[in-house]
Amino acid sequence: MTEAAYLGTIHEENGVFGVSFPDFPGCATTASDMRSAIERGTQVLALHVEGMIEDGEALPEPRSAERLRADEPEWMEGAILALIGVEVPGKAQRVNISLDEGLLARIDKAAASAGQTRSGFLASAARERIKGME
Repeated sequence: MTEAAYLGTIHEENGVFGVSFPDFPGCATTASDMRSAIERGTQVLALHVEGMIEDGEALPEPRSAERLRADEPEWMEGAILALIGVEVPGKAQRVNISLDEGLLARIDKAAASAGQTRSGFLASAARERIKGME
């Protein structure tokens, strides 16, 4: 995995903090405080990037604050800028693992319920577990 960082814009209105990413139209979230806004922004960006990678879409080049001001001044008006890091998955690598058949059946059922492949589900579960350990 490699690391990339994108600028998020944070706007506050009536005690609600909205986070959006000009480089990723439609990638946005809200929170009740600044700290939660950054945390949720980090999560929503990671999910958005992961979805783009799974769909075979290319990620945009991160734009600088100066470039955003020139390209999209409406995004910048009254905004607080936050540089949000995201892990960009690398090329998938096939591995061979052994699992209890009952556990494998439960994984497949859970993956189907989540609309994921077995590999995607296991990778997501592993990321969450590793994140909890760091």
